[in-house]
Amino acid sequence: MARFGLVFVTILVILGLVSFSEAQLKLGFYDKTCPNAEKIVQAVVNQHIHNVPSLAAGLIRMHFHDCFVRGCDGSILINATSSNQQVEKVAPPNLTVRGFDFIDLVKTVLERKCPGVVSCADIITLATRDSVAAIGGPTWNVPTGRRDGRISNATEALNNIPPPFGNFTTLITLFGNQGLDVKDLVLLSGAHTIGVSHCSSFSNRLFNFTGVGDQDPSLDSEYADNLKSRKCLSIADNTTQVEMDPGSRNTFDLSYFKLVLKRRGLFESDAALTKDPTALGQVRGFAGGSLQDFFVEFGKSMEKMGRIGVKTGSDGEIRRTCSVVN
Repeated sequence: MARFGLVFVTILVILGLVSFSEAQLKLGFYDKTCPNAEKIVQAVVNQHIHNVPSLAAGLIRMHFHDCFVRGCDGSILINATSSNQQVEKVAPPNLTVRGFDFIDLVKTVLERKCPGVVSCADIITLATRDSVAAIGGPTWNVPTGRRDGRISNATEALNNIPPPFGNFTTLITLFGNQGLDVKDLVLLSGAHTIGVSHCSSFSNRLFNFTGVGDQDPSLDSEYADNLKSRKCLSIADNTTQVEMDPGSRNTFDLSYFKLVLKRRGLFESDAALTKDPTALGQVRGFAGGSLQDFFVEFGKSMEKMGRIGVKTGSDGEIRRTCSVVN
């Protein structure tokens, strides 16, 4: 009987710990400590997004790159404090990430209202959702309560962020490491329906795919010729920007999936989605499906990604300045 009682108590303790952990990340986490936190984030987004609609794509990328390294903890925002410190910001995948100043702006406004309450990690997550919705894209639930990490490491960023030149095996391995599946890979790749890329992220497909001055045969030849003659004039070009979804870079729609099926996805990682039967089936489904269905499913994957490795409770900290550990 005593043994049964011990087991029963143990089960209750475990259930209590699970419930406590889940309670730390929840909708309306700041309702009592900073009641207008989410409205403030949304107001700052709405104030700026129509002048800079490309901000939505920039924040999606920042959120994605942040969550894939030590979880969604705002570690991508941290600046180096010495010349030999290699933080995530200086890792090759993050050199063209934009939106840092905007996150700092939102944080400044929130600190005036609720000092030391709202985490930078939550600001990234909320601002990403609100900016996408503001340009007519999907919206989704954002449970809050994330805390900020204290460690930022460039090598970890290089090793964990899926590269634009990744093949399907590399991509699904890196996504799988974060608890994401094939459907998440396809849906989150769908974010390429907005934004731009620098030529350096795909120019090898145009000029030197296998090291002998050749072109990637999986890229539509007419599209490749157009890119070489009008956009990326040489493999050395690392400044020119190219729309990932030509003609609708600020419109969240289904055209990305249609372009992938036409072999006109800009990156090798886009083409990789056609190399796996499950992924290809998903691409075809979204390309021929309804925009509303894509919006719903994209939102689910974004919410799922936003839960990766979150720090809650007493873990981490609430940074006073997003770029500096307290």
